[in-house]
Amino acid sequence: MSRVSTTSGPVDQAVERLRTVCAGAVETLSASGAGVSVLVQGGQYSLLTGADAASERLEEMQFVLGEGPCVDATATGRPVLVSDLEHEAPGRWPLYAPAMREAGIRAIFAFPLQVGAARLGALDVFRVRPGPLSRAELIRAFQCTDEAVSILLALQSPATIPEPFPRDEAGADLVELFQAQGMVMVQLDGTLSEAMARIRAYAYAENQRLIDVVRDIVERRLRFAKDE
Repeated sequence: MSRVSTTSGPVDQAVERLRTVCAGAVETLSASGAGVSVLVQGGQYSLLTGADAASERLEEMQFVLGEGPCVDATATGRPVLVSDLEHEAPGRWPLYAPAMREAGIRAIFAFPLQVGAARLGALDVFRVRPGPLSRAELIRAFQCTDEAVSILLALQSPATIPEPFPRDEAGADLVELFQAQGMVMVQLDGTLSEAMARIRAYAYAENQRLIDVVRDIVERRLRFAKDE
């Protein structure tokens, strides 16, 4: 779970407040988990926080696999409401949907965090039982979304969130992530997108957390070859 020191600055305080929003979503929406993902410069995603460690792990899977409801909700600016993963279209999330089902998740609801055309990220709600959100639950979910947006707007400009968020146990510090991405790009003699795809694929294949793979790359304990 994200760490907040006793001498926390504005970003750390925002992390704590967003964690509280996620915990409130879990309690009031009869959910098993909730997390917030934030969009930063260059279209990259950085896990910010979740209601608990389990929620953060579920949220991180979207970055490891490069697909999921958060990605779709942020891209379209519309909620993604999946009341039963068993009946989700097979081609929508070919990797993410099976991974969530294996983790015991049966329903996922993603709500975009945005102000006008400014895309900030998404709030994701996870349930271990299938079924849609009721009208009252939808209203509460949108209230949680508004709370998260207000927290982010108080922290940064609504058009972008350019500064790296603090390192935590669930997600890589953006500085480390971009450093690892650049190192792998050089190793592969490829593009940044190819480097990120290889990092995600390795984390998934080895069942490792993205943060651990990134730090292995930065500390030169892990290196990629072009012909692998």
